[in-house]
Amino acid sequence: MNLPPRDDDLRVLRNRTFDELSVGDCASIERTLAQEDIQLFALLSGDLNPTHVDPEFAASTRYSGVIAHGMWGGALISAVLGTRLPGPGTIYLGQTLRFLAPVRIGDRLTIQVTVTALEPGRRLVTLACKGTNQRGEVAIEGEAQVIAPDERIERPRTALPEIRLDVAGDDGLSRLLAHVATLEPVKVAVVHPCDPLSLAGAMDARDAGLIDPVLVAPRARLEAAAAEAGIDLAGIAVEDVPHSHAAAERAVALAREGKVEALMKGSLHTDELMGAVVSSAGGLRTKRRVSHCFVLQTPHYPRPFIVTDAAINLAPDLAQKADIVRNAIELAHVIGVERPKVAILAAVETVTPSMPATLDAAALCKMADRGQIEGGVLDGPLAFDNAVSIAAARTKGIVSDVAGQADVLVVPDLESGNMLAKQVMYMGDAASAGIVMGAKVPVVLTSRADSRESRLASCAIALMLAHRYRTAPP
Repeated sequence: MNLPPRDDDLRVLRNRTFDELSVGDCASIERTLAQEDIQLFALLSGDLNPTHVDPEFAASTRYSGVIAHGMWGGALISAVLGTRLPGPGTIYLGQTLRFLAPVRIGDRLTIQVTVTALEPGRRLVTLACKGTNQRGEVAIEGEAQVIAPDERIERPRTALPEIRLDVAGDDGLSRLLAHVATLEPVKVAVVHPCDPLSLAGAMDARDAGLIDPVLVAPRARLEAAAAEAGIDLAGIAVEDVPHSHAAAERAVALAREGKVEALMKGSLHTDELMGAVVSSAGGLRTKRRVSHCFVLQTPHYPRPFIVTDAAINLAPDLAQKADIVRNAIELAHVIGVERPKVAILAAVETVTPSMPATLDAAALCKMADRGQIEGGVLDGPLAFDNAVSIAAARTKGIVSDVAGQADVLVVPDLESGNMLAKQVMYMGDAASAGIVMGAKVPVVLTSRADSRESRLASCAIALMLAHRYRTAPP
């Protein structure tokens, strides 16, 4: 018989002795495969087969994506035997397994063991083992032999320590810098770097071979910041201007005249720089509205992704959101995503007239269907969990090419986007880069709170964009 759940099953482990077992008794557990499960199993086992841990390689295999290690399912069988049936005190003797179908991220596996034979002399129990996914497909099956306990055991479940998987802090940055190593640095107007932090960020980018900086600032303030930071300005081009407003205007003029190929924010306010960029006199506007993209990478998600717009457009309307999507798709192409999957976020995944964000999401998807937005696959409205978790999407019955595997997250407004991006950075351990799209040159918008790695990553993306714009101007 299948054992009924008890109210304290999550708090107490209890076994069934050999004398309490009968042929036909069964027990089961359910587990949804997450990316972290694969990473942790690889870490513990040392099995770094790229079919399991390298999404790019796995995409080229017969499975067209990452799958679980076969023995992950075997470990779940062990968990049922050791905690449910027979339970604590069980001695594992042997196991046969057959792997019949791949288990993918988001698949929900039900593991069931059933008593098929009992041998009283040795308390030997034979159990049929089977793992079935949410579609009813048998992914794993086999047979186990165990020695059942002869004494009743009941104990509180042990509280396990929290385990957090992380990657080396600069691993993503190292790969990004290696990717752009063959590109020659571009001239970048660094606008008003009049504090040690922003000036050091520009010099780090220069030393990394990403930019050839032109410092646009009041010379006296610039030299004071350099002295405080211990930076030698010898050989660095300086455009002397009286104040930050003039610095923004002069930097934009340098870009308009083709003397620099990108702009980088220093210690002035974002509004001051962007006001000069989008002004009719600035000459840097394109047919698109400018928007900001955060490029983020967290160990809790299997690929880098873009959050937009979280810094410029406060409450964009439908037309402005269309440009925000177009800009993000263009950036995704530049960083190597051939056909990005774009999730239009809202609080719910259904179109609801009382929630304007859901209406905009539906309209954007229809615009993509009609060819008004090209180069990506759009879906929405999608709640955040459905956009990034295949398991959440499947639980809600969402069938989508985007759900659970989004490359771009388009937020309803700046406030929600800013909070989302910063939560991912500070609570999700995400590495970040930020860039403004939609102008004739890329604009690096740095924050005083940005790390050195974030500033370098932003400059590396600006470098890629600048080289792209040489042959395909925005």
